[in-house]
Amino acid sequence: MTVPARPPPRFPARHGSGLFASFGHAWAGLIHTVVHQRNMRVHLISAVLVGLVGSGIPLGLAEKVTLIFCVLLIFFAEILNSALEHLVDLAVQQFDEKARLTKDAAAAGVLVLALGTVVIFAAILVHNWDTVRTSTEAIVRQVALGLPLAACVLVLVRPQPRPLWVDLLAFLGGGVLMGALAMHSASLVFSALTAGLLFVAASAAYSRRREARSSGQPSGDSGINPPHPGNEKTG
Repeated sequence: MTVPARPPPRFPARHGSGLFASFGHAWAGLIHTVVHQRNMRVHLISAVLVGLVGSGIPLGLAEKVTLIFCVLLIFFAEILNSALEHLVDLAVQQFDEKARLTKDAAAAGVLVLALGTVVIFAAILVHNWDTVRTSTEAIVRQVALGLPLAACVLVLVRPQPRPLWVDLLAFLGGGVLMGALAMHSASLVFSALTAGLLFVAASAAYSRRREARSSGQPSGDSGINPPHPGNEKTG
């Protein structure tokens, strides 16, 4: 007597397949990467600092486009790196040296882009040093208001559990600081970029709390998306 073949497992249906639904899935992927990937959180804070520099110091069009492209390219690489990690964990269920090397190589690609961005950022500052030297008032303002704004973003993306009022205070405080900076912005494009990053950080904080409620755990990284045994990337 032959055992009938088991039907293939059914995957959960996606909520819609239109343009807006596709945008929602892509947004969920971005927020998931911020929530679960430490390096993505580091890139997010770094991007906020770049946005503060770009909105405080008048730069040329080429410099603005270069900095924004570098920020987006690093985000793109980190998201692909995260997707590759999940794919490797799905395909390899036990320790495999090639799986580890695959993750290390993907992480190396992100590292190369990050180092290249630092070099480009330094080159732009050196090339525009006369402008930087004569923008003392703007630099003081960006430091006085920008560092607290970056601290608000850092609070929102931190994985450690905290009361809800802390996240609300960080988001509202960041919004007030962002408004004050926008009033004296040298580039509305960089101001919009920084405001968007603040919103991404707030969305990540909300997503982490929602995942923690559904799993009955504190709103931190513990217990959420544990690393695949034996295939962790180094660094």
